[in-house]
Amino acid sequence: MAVKRSGAPGKRSQRTSGRIPPAKEPHGESPLSRDRIVATAVELLDAQGLDGLTMRRLADRLGSGVMSLYWHVDSKEDVFDLALDSVLEYRGPPQGVESQDWRGDVVHVLEDWRAGMLRHPWSASLLPRRALGPNILSRLELLGTTLSRAGVADSDLNAAIWSLWNYVMGATITRASFDVSDDDRAAGQQRLTRLSERYPTIERSRLLLDDDWDGAFRKGLGFLLDGLAPARRPAPDATARA
Repeated sequence: MAVKRSGAPGKRSQRTSGRIPPAKEPHGESPLSRDRIVATAVELLDAQGLDGLTMRRLADRLGSGVMSLYWHVDSKEDVFDLALDSVLEYRGPPQGVESQDWRGDVVHVLEDWRAGMLRHPWSASLLPRRALGPNILSRLELLGTTLSRAGVADSDLNAAIWSLWNYVMGATITRASFDVSDDDRAAGQQRLTRLSERYPTIERSRLLLDDDWDGAFRKGLGFLLDGLAPARRPAPDATARA
């Protein structure tokens, strides 16, 4: 995945590495700031989704003219980048809460990531298409540091990070888009029961009735972390190196 989208390198490269102060507005304009624009954009995206964000609607919500927005942001694409990165900020575990091992740190980072995207469902579909901003890069850096400290070899680090990325993204997108009522679940399970000779395993596990999304996420994450734990990996075959 590309970290940075192609385009004008000036302001974009600065914004993926940190904040820059907004340009001053002409005298007499309503007070605006980039932070206020981004916060309002997040509200608009939460309410109306990706298609609902236009610069005109954003300006109307802010009580300003459209052109005033461009003193603080480059374009609508820039607003998407900034809004996405703002909801992916990681503030760390609650004060006084310390994990017992590296797994606790990884679990907290990824559960917080998933929870943030579920609070803002548009973010899960937007993230793969956008430039990676400072907040998500900091989260990935923390994840990589934690895995490295746990003993994951540098040669395995990228595969480990992307495996966890893929797991979080897949779990979040599935949860956000899986809108099935209890009645539909029950009807689906009854159909599986009638077809149990064809689908015996998922009928027996009552797959379509299982709506413990959080529990499934944690357990699946545990399976992944078991595979990443250095103590659980088989030692290299000495004969193969001879």
